[in-house]
Amino acid sequence: MATYTKELQRNKKAWHDYYIEDTYEAGIELFGTEVKSVRLGRLNLKDSYIMIERGQAFIYGMHISPYDKGNIFNKDPMRPKRLLLHKNEIRKLNANVMQQGYSIVPLKVYLKQGLVKVEIALAKGKKAYDKRDAQAKKDAQREIERMLKG
Repeated sequence: MATYTKELQRNKKAWHDYYIEDTYEAGIELFGTEVKSVRLGRLNLKDSYIMIERGQAFIYGMHISPYDKGNIFNKDPMRPKRLLLHKNEIRKLNANVMQQGYSIVPLKVYLKQGLVKVEIALAKGKKAYDKRDAQAKKDAQREIERMLKG
């Protein structure tokens, strides 16, 4: 059986603000109208983050726009959504966050065989000077490519 994936949303800010250490694939618990809205690509991951509470992972700050034809069945767009991970993955993530100062951030939301999945990452925050260095390297590389083309 062929697997197909369709990327719905990418969190570009996460790659800019964090060093990505390890990635995980998680399911996400959504209601019917939320799934329809996500399939239309009406979501935003920009300022979202993941917290582990009572042995479960939740994503906060992920905005899913209300479905146009959903009327009374629409949920709050900013409600915390539960992530579906194995217990050992949750324990490992929680241990790293507690001891080593890591954060858990969502990288992208995509469809995998018709199911909504979230790619999450164990990440360490960048300092301001690291961000400037990364931007300077990117600009230099872009300038070199421009010179080689022209």
